Amino acid sequence: MSTTVNTAMSATPQPTTASTNAGAKIRVFWQPGCSSCLRTKEFLTKQGIAFESIDVHNDPAGRDALFELGVRSVPVVAIGMRYTFCQSINDVIRFLDLKTDPNPPLPPAELVEKLAHVLAANVRYTRQFGDAYFREPFRNRNRTPAGLTFHVFRVAEMGIEAARQIDLRFESFDDQPPADWSQQDIARRGESVRQRLLDWWDSEADRSLSYEVPTYYGRRSMHEVLERTAWHAAQHTRQVALMLERENIAADGPLTRDDLAGLPVPDEVWDDQK
Repeated sequence: MSTTVNTAMSATPQPTTASTNAGAKIRVFWQPGCSSCLRTKEFLTKQGIAFESIDVHNDPAGRDALFELGVRSVPVVAIGMRYTFCQSINDVIRFLDLKTDPNPPLPPAELVEKLAHVLAANVRYTRQFGDAYFREPFRNRNRTPAGLTFHVFRVAEMGIEAARQIDLRFESFDDQPPADWSQQDIARRGESVRQRLLDWWDSEADRSLSYEVPTYYGRRSMHEVLERTAWHAAQHTRQVALMLERENIAADGPLTRDDLAGLPVPDEVWDDQK
């Protein structure tokens, strides 16, 4: 499902109160393979919060219900006709009035180091795919190894662009590589993006990254956007390795616990469940 944000709607979460929650059904709109969707559902489950799970990719009625909210992107947590986007767990916490705090993000320098490591891994994995499988859809979503490997690099590129006050737009996450691009073409694109990341960090004047940048879910600190960029890219790189496993190919240098330490990646790699 290709999803876009309805820009007529506010991306600012609308806090709800505990009394509003009483007796109200919490709905989570998601789709398979979506890293933020999986993270949101895992978070709510760990908090002991019951919710209705709505897969908008495979459930047309669920997709219509999402559109009735005036929203074109997932994940979304909704109570009645009120909702919040879930790119930030802090937004979910505020919306549901939860008495919990997420772990603080890693320092910016460490996030850059981890993201650079993730991008290097995805470059290696991209070059391992055979031609026949590279553009075949994987599992229960129309996402291919070609599209997902490219997506990892696009996620990082968009994070770098945000530091230059270029709007982080949801629609851009649907960008696809040119149809004639080979594994080598996408891998070279990834090497270029990784170098752009390192060059940006070398020239960054404010290494606290406390300044705000524009995103489709509101203005956020660049530190928060960098953390999301790093764990988002890492989670999808784990999925790329899973795609290789389907072809009985061992990922060249799989990401380790240490590589992922401090990044709020979901426990699971791919969401096949309701």
